[in-house]
Amino acid sequence: MAREQTETERKYEGSALPTGLDELPGVAAAQAAEPDNLDALYYDTADLRLLRTGITLRRRSGGGDPGWHVKLPLSAEARREVHLPLDAGGRRGVPTEFAGRLAAFTRGAALSPVAHLQTQRARSQLLDGEGRILAEVTEDQVTAQAFDPAEDPPAHTRLGASAPSTLPHRVGGSATQVSEWTEFEVELKHGSPALLGQTDTLFAKAGLTRSRWPSKLAHALGYTSNSPAGPIAPTGASRAWSAGDVVMHGIRTQYNRLLALDGAVRRGEEDSVHQMRITARRLRSLLKAHARLLDTRLSTPLADELRWLARLLGEARDQEVLADQLVNALTAVPAPMREGALRARITERYARTYQTAWQGAVDELEGARYFNLLDDLETFAAHPPLRRRARRDANEYLAGALRRQQRRTLRRLDKALHTEAGPARDEALHSARKAAKRARYIAECGQDAAGPAPARLGKYAKRMKKLHKVLGNQHDSVVVRQVLVRLGAEAGAERRHVFAYGVLHEAQRRAGDDALEHLPRLRRRAARRKLTRMP
Repeated sequence: MAREQTETERKYEGSALPTGLDELPGVAAAQAAEPDNLDALYYDTADLRLLRTGITLRRRSGGGDPGWHVKLPLSAEARREVHLPLDAGGRRGVPTEFAGRLAAFTRGAALSPVAHLQTQRARSQLLDGEGRILAEVTEDQVTAQAFDPAEDPPAHTRLGASAPSTLPHRVGGSATQVSEWTEFEVELKHGSPALLGQTDTLFAKAGLTRSRWPSKLAHALGYTSNSPAGPIAPTGASRAWSAGDVVMHGIRTQYNRLLALDGAVRRGEEDSVHQMRITARRLRSLLKAHARLLDTRLSTPLADELRWLARLLGEARDQEVLADQLVNALTAVPAPMREGALRARITERYARTYQTAWQGAVDELEGARYFNLLDDLETFAAHPPLRRRARRDANEYLAGALRRQQRRTLRRLDKALHTEAGPARDEALHSARKAAKRARYIAECGQDAAGPAPARLGKYAKRMKKLHKVLGNQHDSVVVRQVLVRLGAEAGAERRHVFAYGVLHEAQRRAGDDALEHLPRLRRRAARRKLTRMP
């Protein structure tokens, strides 16, 4: 099993570490620690897709944590570091678990060695009065060999082969480049972020500057900054937010979240399918609701592909929901009939159908259609196809957008409430549910962007969420009743189970009726005009 931890550090360039580390606030002593000799082989695609997203993948020996490491950016200074043992990949190459975690970034491209780094590390630990390590300060003397990832990897760099003690300028006919440098790092352990700032001041006085290189690999390959590929940081500015700023912030945030959830879905982590489906729906809602700000020649096809992705994930998610609802509803069945056989039958059935649907989704996530969708989202986020009206003030635009979504939701809800009970009303209520969901997403997008009137946006989102949830309960009751009818009609269904399905059917009907009773009050609360007024 992989181990995970969060790493917070700063890198510096200069000639030597300053004195006075033990005089920093809260530091009782600066204690020398055993030096490390580190030997790391870094992997990437031929076009450096991982490096361009701020991700590094390596196999490193030496030090206190030998093994395979993936570092995923969380912020400018923090990264999530995932560890596997040295032998995790065998002689096959990159461990399967890591290949899966990174598939949304590599998108079918092969991972191969791109650099070999050897580091002689001198370590000093900053301790508090109780002997706890607040931070570790290191001086790294690095020798790096970079080689062309498009070429076959040199023999000595293949997994399982021992690396040479020296780094030749040419290996196996592939052009390589050797470089050497010294860098300094401060990594937080049990200290507070304030310690980083204090260390930063001390280093600056001694002439050390923050490194322009985000990682050792970037230094070895001469790569100073992340390109638009991969996780794209939400943009903000000192000027007032425009409508386009708010919308693109939301799209970038959800795109980054989609990339982060991809690996969790592939590993089958709990609730990951649900969360990735929600993210795809949020992205589609943003593209549809804000279409007047966007070049629809690009946004409409993208929204269509996101619908495909959401439906693909929905096939698995629906099985999860049905299993939970049916098992939880068993409390409505008389105790003598609430036997383990019925529970086991439901659990086993939907565990099987979920597994089939999940595997189908994962197979599709390995396909060109999904990778093309990610490419298109990446391009859209990096180069927003905004129309002139996207320059409008965010306050003014959001007020209008919220009113449009509010009216859209209320129209659909009123139509449903005036429709005679039956399939037509159920469909109309489901349509109102989707409208409420979009309205909620639009408000949450504006709120997440820290734009204008976050409290007002939060109230709007909260009321639309309540309406969406109650409409969802009604829709779920309809779906579950349809499933119960099929279960009871199946050949081989035992008589006592058929009766239990009937009890569950009646309980679900009552649950749907209860949801309907709440709708008039929720409609009134969601309809208030002041919810859409921006300062």
